[in-house]
Amino acid sequence: MNSVDMTMASVACIGECMVELRQAQGGHSTGQSAGQGGGLFSRGFGGDTLNTAVYLARLEVKVDYLTALGDDGMSEEMIAAWNAEGVGTRRVVRLPGKLPGLYMIQLDANGERQFFHWRDSAAARQLMSLPETDELLNSLMSYDIIYLSAITLSIYDASGRDRLFAAIKRARLLGTRFVFDTNFRARGWPDRDVAREVFAAAFAAADIVLTSTEDLLALYPGESPEQLMARIPTPELVFRLAEPVSLLRFPGGTSEVRAEPMTKPVVDTTAAGDSFAAAYIAARLGGSDSVEAAHAGHRLASLVICYPGAIIPGYAMPPKKRHRPATTRQATK
Repeated sequence: MNSVDMTMASVACIGECMVELRQAQGGHSTGQSAGQGGGLFSRGFGGDTLNTAVYLARLEVKVDYLTALGDDGMSEEMIAAWNAEGVGTRRVVRLPGKLPGLYMIQLDANGERQFFHWRDSAAARQLMSLPETDELLNSLMSYDIIYLSAITLSIYDASGRDRLFAAIKRARLLGTRFVFDTNFRARGWPDRDVAREVFAAAFAAADIVLTSTEDLLALYPGESPEQLMARIPTPELVFRLAEPVSLLRFPGGTSEVRAEPMTKPVVDTTAAGDSFAAAYIAARLGGSDSVEAAHAGHRLASLVICYPGAIIPGYAMPPKKRHRPATTRQATK
């Protein structure tokens, strides 16, 4: 992927943003129940592809977020927050009377997280079955990259996923690239057979797959990294291991990229993979090869896990890297 002018490159991130509740500083430990006094929680906003969109914007990539929200106050706050971060909201559909979903993060002593969701009637679940859906899907042809995750696919029904995949295939014919992140949450799927079928369809359509042992072993237990990677036909693959190492496959070769040792304590692993994806995509758009892009992904993820919540303070972001410009969209291919 040759370099492009980062002010011209464009990414469509598709998915769902939810209200995020996380334990506030000074709150009770995660093991205490409401009957023991509950705890203090702070409110924010998050969602895997939205997190990636925010980090892409901070890395100076032009990005739009494609989703549906309600007409309530929390939805208004989300729109304002995304605009403030530089995330485009022109593709956000507003649904009267609907609400965004909600999730809560619980952390253990090592900063590992567990999620609890309330999202069954969230506005975003209707995105593939609205009067505006055709126009939204046709707009995908205008982007350099379409990015979505398995969580995105899990919130739509089978016909909605079919419409989305068909639109992605049309966009790819015009040079748009599809990046699929396998972020897997079992509770989002009716059963693992359905998930495996949808994953296979996404793998077949994708130009780049970002995945991990955590995601794939939940679907294909007992398989080795080599067996898991062989399931994915895409020429560009980033496979993150349980340790901070990525195995890469790309046209002409393979490589292993190891993250630098941590110098700060891990506080919260939320959005580690989402920030990795953003840094990887930004680096590839900027002309870096897969190895350089994976290093960039590990660097940003290593920063993100040192802060609570999905989105770290702006001042904590790494210095921006300037990329050499190109003049045409085709230079990204």
